[in-house]
Amino acid sequence: MFERYTESARRVILFARYEASQFGSPSIEVEHLLLGFLRCDSARIKVWLPTLNSKAIRKQIDAHSPRRAPISTSQNLPLSEDSKRVLEYASHEAGIASDKRIGSEHFLLGLLLEGQSFAGQFAATIARRPC
Repeated sequence: MFERYTESARRVILFARYEASQFGSPSIEVEHLLLGFLRCDSARIKVWLPTLNSKAIRKQIDAHSPRRAPISTSQNLPLSEDSKRVLEYASHEAGIASDKRIGSEHFLLGLLLEGQSFAGQFAATIARRPC
């Protein structure tokens, strides 16, 4: 499924799975993808969104997301429907750019396009702030 993904995009998903397990979530939500992206590509995101504060984002997600007992990171967690939509948007954006591979930069665009989830709305709000 992830053969078209770059190494950095795969790391985003790996870190998102870790974040989901730490929240005790039964699936990888968009919030976990955003946290995975922040962990994996914080330097790149600072170039695109210089006013971004990673600690503030984590604090917002912590306040919004329920915490359960952490689950094993070896457990296979499925993507939520919202997260699947983010990956579809990322794939679409890669196609528009004529990129053969889906990178973490396409994930960021997918997150910005996903307006139905808390993290998608939050990311879009941050992107609209003046630099």
